[in-house]
Amino acid sequence: MNKLKSLFNENTPFKVFLMSVLITGVSYGLYKGMLDNFMAEVVGMGEADRGVTEFFRELPGVMLVFILAAFYMFSAETMYKAGAVIMLIGMAMHAALPATKVLTTLAICMYALGEHIQIGMKSTLTLKYTKGDNGGAALGVQSAVSQIGTLAGYIVIIAAFSLASSGQPYTFFFLCAALLAGLSVLCSLKISGRSETDSTKRRFYFSKKYTKYYMLEMFYGSRKQVFITFGPYVLIMMYGASTAVISLLFAVSAIACFFASPIVGRIIDRVGYKTVMVADTLILVIVCFFYGFAHHIFPRDVAFVVCCINYLLDAVISLSAMASNVYVKDLADNDEEVKATLSTGVSINHVITIFIALFGGWVWQVLGIELLFIVSAVLGLLNSAYAATIKVPKRSV
Repeated sequence: MNKLKSLFNENTPFKVFLMSVLITGVSYGLYKGMLDNFMAEVVGMGEADRGVTEFFRELPGVMLVFILAAFYMFSAETMYKAGAVIMLIGMAMHAALPATKVLTTLAICMYALGEHIQIGMKSTLTLKYTKGDNGGAALGVQSAVSQIGTLAGYIVIIAAFSLASSGQPYTFFFLCAALLAGLSVLCSLKISGRSETDSTKRRFYFSKKYTKYYMLEMFYGSRKQVFITFGPYVLIMMYGASTAVISLLFAVSAIACFFASPIVGRIIDRVGYKTVMVADTLILVIVCFFYGFAHHIFPRDVAFVVCCINYLLDAVISLSAMASNVYVKDLADNDEEVKATLSTGVSINHVITIFIALFGGWVWQVLGIELLFIVSAVLGLLNSAYAATIKVPKRSV
């Protein structure tokens, strides 16, 4: 607690804010830990259906810049609370509505809308409540609190679904997640103040000098979306992975990324962002090959383990996306320009990923899982080739 007091102003509602972040994390961990299996086992969504659902899940991310522009008059606190309420509605829909493809997709889209609204507001409020020049450390604490909550949710799902002797308690845990989301809303209502929302989240920012960054975001978003959308689904549809196993995979992935993040950051500082951008694709090609062809090479049980390992490996190498942030900082004239450019990059990323999700589902269903991951590998190679054309300013060497 003393460490928190050294980072945050005591006359701000940072305690209740962090509590809401923690509770939201636990709720999300319960939700995320069972969602893929729920869609496959209960709703009966196939490969193409999964792509359509992901399209609508990512759609709020594309719309976010327009939503924040439309509601620019509201404070960051108000938008944070609105996001919490919308997430609660989405989770309640999962718990209460029949498990049809249309209603499940609608519930996912509703939850994602609230989630996307909260993402930017969390950073804004964290920085608003920070004492002195401790912004980076405060953001780190907020992120860690969220990750701890999410990990706790995964652990609950692992235990509950491992011990379930008959049937799978999806409805019960959607209800638990909804109750936690409601508790988070109550916490958020205690957050006072009228902080301004980040203006860089309300507009697009384009500059010719960032053309390569925008293109890299397109390539990265395309190849990454294949794993986000279809990685767990491959394990479920092709290998019969249970909810407990998928949640365990998410938990291990979160822990691995937690420890690997600072290591990858140091590597970027040591060898340079361009080298990291180019090199990570070499690992990606190996990951994509085994993910798409393991069932042709190994016995089924061995192929499943190989795919799990490659899923974790992809999660770790995806941390190299930090290199593009360093690239932007190297080109920018000031911090505001960095924030605006990165915000625009996220929007571009989302625009591409929603169509990749649709395209990927069709490719898997019609042409096979092998071609889907060949496409992912090719997109990675294009990303690497394009990154190789970057001219690194002498000051960054």
